[in-house]
Amino acid sequence: MIRDKLGPLMASVIENEQFTGLILLSGVDRPGITEALFNTLAPFSITILDIEQVIISDRLILTVLIALNPAHEKALEDDLLECAVGLDVDIATLFSKTNKSSIANKEGLLHVVILSSKLIPQAVAAVAGAIAASGANIERVSRTASTPVIAIEFVVSGVSQQILSSALAPIATAQAVDIAVQPGGHMRFAKKLVQLDVDSTLITQEVIELLAAKAGVGEEVRSITESAMRGEIDFEQSLRARVHLLKGVPESVIAEVQAEIVLTPGARTLIKTLQRLGHTVSVVSGGFIQVIAPLIAELGITHFRANTLGINNGVLTGEVEGPVIDRAAKAIALCEFAELESISMAQTVAIGDGANDLDMIAAAGLGIAFNAKPVVKAAADSSVSAPYLDSVLYLLGIPRDAIEED
Repeated sequence: MIRDKLGPLMASVIENEQFTGLILLSGVDRPGITEALFNTLAPFSITILDIEQVIISDRLILTVLIALNPAHEKALEDDLLECAVGLDVDIATLFSKTNKSSIANKEGLLHVVILSSKLIPQAVAAVAGAIAASGANIERVSRTASTPVIAIEFVVSGVSQQILSSALAPIATAQAVDIAVQPGGHMRFAKKLVQLDVDSTLITQEVIELLAAKAGVGEEVRSITESAMRGEIDFEQSLRARVHLLKGVPESVIAEVQAEIVLTPGARTLIKTLQRLGHTVSVVSGGFIQVIAPLIAELGITHFRANTLGINNGVLTGEVEGPVIDRAAKAIALCEFAELESISMAQTVAIGDGANDLDMIAAAGLGIAFNAKPVVKAAADSSVSAPYLDSVLYLLGIPRDAIEED
């Protein structure tokens, strides 16, 4: 009776066990090595379970996990040794009886991306240590980019996103690296809405400061701007105070300011790549639509919101017309644009640098602080400290070879 009940269980255990071989080939890369290795394996009754190949400098590292008949172990080792001699490479093997446990059939995988302009061993050790301390296991490590920053991706199993994110947050600060933790699976590559702040994010300047310089009130406006971005005063109040200082400025200065706008390095690459891959890019700004409209059109962005300067008889009135685009309005725009594109909020990304971006960063599935104030870094899911906006692509799992250059 007990044996009858245990029978299916034992059969399941046996079915999930198999004899596996791990093959590790390393040597100087040249054409034909991969073909020769698999031609050596071809005569045997073998199933390929996993493969990974990487080339670092001119060195090839190729690993293959196979399932095989244990009776073939000795013959396979002999043939692989002969193959290694013929190719002038090193081949190591490890055969064992094990459970079927390939990364391909594991669920709940997380992707941990580290960004750094200069990655040092201590940072990698700290990240690996935090992963281990959280009870997780590193399944795979790969480099997804080497320029303009280096991006290293860990695929991790056995831990929740919340626990791992909490464990890695202090590591990012202590080691001066940027770290993002995202769930794996097909949803990682689903269509996204990526929303960008404009001032000091999409562009390198603050539009109102450019206007203020033309009006000769640059210092006064800059002081109010910095206080607002630190969250010390209400944004709408600060905006109206700054715009009031522009009263009487000729409308012609808008064209002059447009000519001075500088895109953040990598901004065009970020937008072109996202659009080519089928994602949607939106823009929200506490600045002014009259100034940024030509840039938005040039970048092919159809979803946008910004403030409107009052203009009468060819001069600025010193007033803001219509609703002010403050932090709450930016979050509302994110939700409305996502609904228009039939994109879930989990698949939205918000990128900004100041306190005015906090609500949309909180509302987004992934909030990214870009060269941001401390209060924004503390609130965001991840941050980018390098001055290259296209670095965001690596946090989204987009490798360098898929990126559209300027």
